[in-house]
Amino acid sequence: MSRRRPPALAGVVLGLLGLVLTLFAASPAVAASYRYWSFWDGANARWAYATQGPSTARPADGSVIGFRFSVSKDAAAEAAQPRAAADFAAVCADTAPAAGKKRVALVIDFGVPEDAPAGERLPQDAPRTVCAQVAPAATAAEALAEVAKPLRYNSSAMLCGISGFPRAGCGEPVADSGSGSAAATAPAASGTPAAQGPPPAAGDARDSGPSVGLVAGIAAIAALAAAGVLQSRRRRR
Repeated sequence: MSRRRPPALAGVVLGLLGLVLTLFAASPAVAASYRYWSFWDGANARWAYATQGPSTARPADGSVIGFRFSVSKDAAAEAAQPRAAADFAAVCADTAPAAGKKRVALVIDFGVPEDAPAGERLPQDAPRTVCAQVAPAATAAEALAEVAKPLRYNSSAMLCGISGFPRAGCGEPVADSGSGSAAATAPAASGTPAAQGPPPAAGDARDSGPSVGLVAGIAAIAALAAAGVLQSRRRRR
């Protein structure tokens, strides 16, 4: 009577590899939230997450731009948008056109108390609307500086504070608690969040890291593979 031959090691390895890849594909991404000022374009009376930062964007005469402070996901589809309407006529109605100048309507939303850093209070509860009259080539950052000083930036030129709020911090990660403001007020994705969103901290892989469950699953598979190889060797003896 012939002995049953153990399965080929190559077949076992390929099967385990397929299972590992399946686990990677099924593993959900872990999205972090960040406390930061987001920048918005008010095109066609609707807010769209800006595709570049305020220091490079040059709004045209008659434009509306918005800034919103909140704890939000670093993604256009999940960031909290300004709560006031993107209405140029309403904001700049009392500002007459001037030669050699352009008018830009700004909506500055300091957010909700739940999103303020510990120990800080919002400068005001309702969004601030103001009309800036600046040079034709002025950037969004220059228009903002015209009406909402002091501004604060970090070494990467990321906008960290408007009108002195908040006093410290810049795009720091915040543990999700379910009380943030980023819920269902965000519009559809309209650009690249990285153009204005908070930069990753050193060693922070954002959404690219495997979950704890995935790591545990891979470890279990490795243990089973080792046991299978050992058993196969014993059968050959």
